[in-house]
Amino acid sequence: MEIWINPACSKCRSAVEILDGAEADYTVRRYLDDPPTEAELTAVLDRLGLEPWDITRTGEPAAAELGIAGWTRTPADRPRWIEALSRHPSLIQRPIITADDGTAVVGRSEDAVRDAIGRTGA
Repeated sequence: MEIWINPACSKCRSAVEILDGAEADYTVRRYLDDPPTEAELTAVLDRLGLEPWDITRTGEPAAAELGIAGWTRTPADRPRWIEALSRHPSLIQRPIITADDGTAVVGRSEDAVRDAIGRTGA
């Protein structure tokens, strides 16, 4: 299992505490320092069952700079969104946890983190 975190984020710190409390086997990826590639984002989106706009933090300064609020959200737009997330990782919703069963969750709640743990069998 891997968790993409921003250490300054309280939701990320909470998710790590839950993982530690469950003695889960996981690795931490500080995705602001080690941004995911477009291929990695595509794979994670497939695992999440979401579109890139579903995990975009539209309130971030980079979103305003890019004018994301005006971007359309169609299958044809998917590559543009994924490229933006890869180039501007601060736009990625956090934390994202990839479970060993091939799925992933956005772990913003305790229930979501525990769900990821359950999918891993930790």
